[in-house]
Amino acid sequence: MPATLPVPIEFRLPEGWLPAALPEDADAPGVAFAAVHPRPDDGFAANITIDGEYRPDAATLPELADESVERLREAAESAVVTDRREVGAADAPALTQRLVFAAAVAGARRDLVQSQVYLSMRDVADPHKRAVIRLALTATAAQHDEVLGEFQDFVRTVRPETGTGAH
Repeated sequence: MPATLPVPIEFRLPEGWLPAALPEDADAPGVAFAAVHPRPDDGFAANITIDGEYRPDAATLPELADESVERLREAAESAVVTDRREVGAADAPALTQRLVFAAAVAGARRDLVQSQVYLSMRDVADPHKRAVIRLALTATAAQHDEVLGEFQDFVRTVRPETGTGAH
């Protein structure tokens, strides 16, 4: 069963991307939403996932990104951070990072790249509460650069829900 995000958000998927059903036994704990690219590369469909959680602690976005890397290292053959940047403003901090890793997918070893974006959002009703939303693009190494621009366009549409009818 899909997870629920700590704060409601809205966004627009890139043209052609399709929402994906999250099976109850999905190997993606905590994922609230997933979408897949319509053209798989060598049997692997690039995907976008969204997850998030309230963080009552004072963990920094780099510390949260480190936690994510460690979780990936537990599931993949290897995971290396190839780029990490803190972006955004003081009142809306964000972090991006890119990881390369190898994993067995559908019985085949795949070289994958994952671009992650962490968004820190204050709860509108209680500004002392902080939610962190993670957006991730996972694609084969061969297809990643081809779909990265679409992911970046998607990230630019993510915002707290205002009831305008976007996803």
